[in-house]
Amino acid sequence: MPSEPSFEQIVQDHQAMVFRTLVRLTGRTNDIEDLAQDVFLRLFRALPSFRGDALVTTYLYRITVNVAQDEWKRRRREDRRHVSISDDTEGWDDRLADPNPNAMEQLEETQFADLVNEQLNQLSLIEHTILVLYHQEERSYDQIATVLGMPIGTVRTHLHRGRKKIRSGLQTSTAKMKVTV
Repeated sequence: MPSEPSFEQIVQDHQAMVFRTLVRLTGRTNDIEDLAQDVFLRLFRALPSFRGDALVTTYLYRITVNVAQDEWKRRRREDRRHVSISDDTEGWDDRLADPNPNAMEQLEETQFADLVNEQLNQLSLIEHTILVLYHQEERSYDQIATVLGMPIGTVRTHLHRGRKKIRSGLQTSTAKMKVTV
């Protein structure tokens, strides 16, 4: 029977995922290290009561999402912006279709990313969280449902509604851009 990993080992194994998820959920901020520290502090405090019903990763995602939501609430009170998918975050460049776009393509991509970011910021916290976990963190419906403590059907509904709202907002925004050009 394998022994349980130490807290230090858990931190080493999962710190990249925690930082990446926090950046994607909250945007690149000066206090991202403080947020990550809060995640691991909460994990450290909760480990004695961890029953092992789920993977530590699932438990850690739940804590990370909670910390991100707390940060969103704090920012809303301060009237700041949310996540910016146009940030130069690690791994984002790998997801672009053409690694060497020309200047016009770069401008179009930047404008589109700004539009998507605007629409993403208009979503409810739960839709925003589910879209990030599904599309950027590549989590399954089951994993998201477990992390957020909701039925899979509810996850699918929020994902569908979030996509629909973004699609509608993008269509409206691009139609306005064509009229003004």
